[in-house]
Amino acid sequence: MTTGIFEDLKGRGDDAVRAGRLEEGEELLGQAVRWAVEHGEPWQVDVGVCNLAAVTIELGHGDGELPRLREILLRNANPQNCRLAAYNISRYHELTKNYKKSLFYARIALERAEALGRQDWIASSHNHIGNVLLAESFVEEACQRYETALALMPEGEGIWRANILGNLGYCRILQHRYSDGYTLLYRSLRVLRRFRAERFMVTTLLDLCFAHLETGRFHYAESWGSLALQIAERTGHRDAVKNALYLLGETAHLSGNADDSRRYFTRLQRDFFPEEVYLPGFLMTVDIRKLINLHA
Repeated sequence: MTTGIFEDLKGRGDDAVRAGRLEEGEELLGQAVRWAVEHGEPWQVDVGVCNLAAVTIELGHGDGELPRLREILLRNANPQNCRLAAYNISRYHELTKNYKKSLFYARIALERAEALGRQDWIASSHNHIGNVLLAESFVEEACQRYETALALMPEGEGIWRANILGNLGYCRILQHRYSDGYTLLYRSLRVLRRFRAERFMVTTLLDLCFAHLETGRFHYAESWGSLALQIAERTGHRDAVKNALYLLGETAHLSGNADDSRRYFTRLQRDFFPEEVYLPGFLMTVDIRKLINLHA
C-alpha cells in the first residue's frame, strides 16, 4: 500500500465533485477516508474527512460530520485542513439557514486562506461570504465579495469562476442592471455547459428564468425555468425544484395562462406545503418575485 492510492482516490473524487457528480465523488472520497484510516497518516485522515464532509453536506446528509470537522479545526494541526474544516462548517450552516454561524466560520476560512497565500482559496472564501450575505439580502455587500472573488479566481478554475459569474449576474439583475446581469449569466451558462456540470447549471438557469421574468420576456423565462426544473428533478435538487415551480407559476400567471399557473402552484403546495391548501390561490394574487430569494 502506498500514499499514491490515497492521492488517486482523492484526486478522482475531487474531479467528480468539480464536475458536479457528487454521488460518485462521495463514493471515491469515502474510499479515500477508509484507506487513510487503515494505512495513512493522521493528516491524510483529516484531509479525507474534510473532503468527504464537503460532499455529504452538499447532498444534505452531513450532520454527522460536524463533530469531526470541529475537532480538526480546534486541533489546529494543519492549516490547510483547518481552512477546509471551517469552510465546510460554514457551508453546513448556510444550507441550514443559520447565517450568523455561517458567516463566523466563513471568516475563519478566509483568514486561513489568506495566511496560506492561496489565491484560489481566498477567492472561494470571498464567493462563499458573498453567498451568505446575499441569502440575507445584503445585495451590495455580496456584490463586492463576488467582484473580489472574480478578480482573484484563476482562469483555469472554469466551473468555480462560472459559479461566481452566475452569483454576480443574479445580483446585477436584483440591482436592475439587466444588461450586465444577462452578460454574466450567459457567460456562466456557457462554461457550465462546456463542462456538463448539470448540478451547478440549475442555479444559473433559475437566475436566467428570473431575469427574463423581470424584463417581461416570458417565453424565455418559461424555457429556462422548464429546463431548470427538468435538471433539478433528475439530480434530486429539491430546493431548485421548489424555486422552479415558484418561477414557472409566476411566468404562466403574468403570461395570462391561469390554468398552467394554478397547475405549477398546486404541485408546489402538494409537494412542499401539503398543509397549506390555500396556497395556490394566494400565490396567484401576489408578485412572487418580491417573495423569494433564489440564493437563500
